[in-house]
Amino acid sequence: MAGIRCPPDEMEQVHSLGRGEGARQGDTDASTHYSDDERSVAADSWSVKSEYGSTLDGEDQRNADVVDALNAQFRPADYILDKEEQDEDVEPSVLGLQSHWDSIYANELVNFHEQGDAGEIWFGDEVMETVAAWTARICVAVAAGLPSDNVDGFSLGSRGLVDASAGGSMALELTNWNVLDLGTGNGLFLHALAKQGFTDLTGTDYSEGAVELSRAIAGRNNVDNVTFLVDDVLDTKLDRQFKLVTDKGTLDAIGLHPDGPARRLQYWKALSKLVGPGGVVVITSCNSTKDELVAEVSRFSHSQKNNGPNVKDHKDSDGLFLNALESEPTFEYIDHVRTYPTFRFGGVEGSRVSTVAFIRSA
Repeated sequence: MAGIRCPPDEMEQVHSLGRGEGARQGDTDASTHYSDDERSVAADSWSVKSEYGSTLDGEDQRNADVVDALNAQFRPADYILDKEEQDEDVEPSVLGLQSHWDSIYANELVNFHEQGDAGEIWFGDEVMETVAAWTARICVAVAAGLPSDNVDGFSLGSRGLVDASAGGSMALELTNWNVLDLGTGNGLFLHALAKQGFTDLTGTDYSEGAVELSRAIAGRNNVDNVTFLVDDVLDTKLDRQFKLVTDKGTLDAIGLHPDGPARRLQYWKALSKLVGPGGVVVITSCNSTKDELVAEVSRFSHSQKNNGPNVKDHKDSDGLFLNALESEPTFEYIDHVRTYPTFRFGGVEGSRVSTVAFIRSA
């Protein structure tokens, strides 16, 4: 999944993303090999007589979607970093609908099997590699109790921590972190995390096509330490907690659903159960600035504290249930990636992509 706030000087990339992860050169030929089921999925998604009132089909619809999304969301105010409230006038988009992603990954799966194409890397290779390496350093810093502010400037060698690729103590520490990637898509971000030294990796997506694609790519690339599961974070069936949860564009897409604001709140409630005490969440977004994400998490944590402690059942050593008061989990800001290119607009400096890390209360 991915968000769609894209800078104006990357229009070529915008059209590629707007047409979906798979609407690249060769798709027309590939479509002639669709099975009847795949054609049905695409027809259901793109013969749109939807809540948005569109009756366009196929390529025309996809191009119209990205133009509408750009017009609705690339506004100068979007890059103001000191806003206290998340934009409430973000217009819904098909990018917030599961039917859209089912259609996209039906295309992607055909492209992969016929052409070996793994599909789009959301936000590009450079951002993906930057986020993976930065996330590894954040986890090591948290585990070591080091100050996490400006993690990009850590002198890891002077602290006895070396780069994960060198196979030193940093890589050893990362083997202790179990990882969940939400809205994993083609799963390539988990491949990048595996290169950093993470070994217990799980990717989930609510699109069965995405999970089938991610498994096929992992098999081709001989990546055997990743598990891919069909699961919707807003109605998760996972019964375990993770030390690290990553999201590269999924929260963006959730916010583009017609019920976006309510679903974003639902998202953070789900994360409070999926992230273990002291665990880390890393969010990468092109629809929210760092300050907007921090403000959103601050509002959620404040509401959690206002709810007060809950009575929860626990088993003692004899297997008997005991009642205990527990506070609702909250999240606190750790740090953000500071190496992304920035630009100034209207006297305000901002970045086209934001990556922010939060830690869950113990």
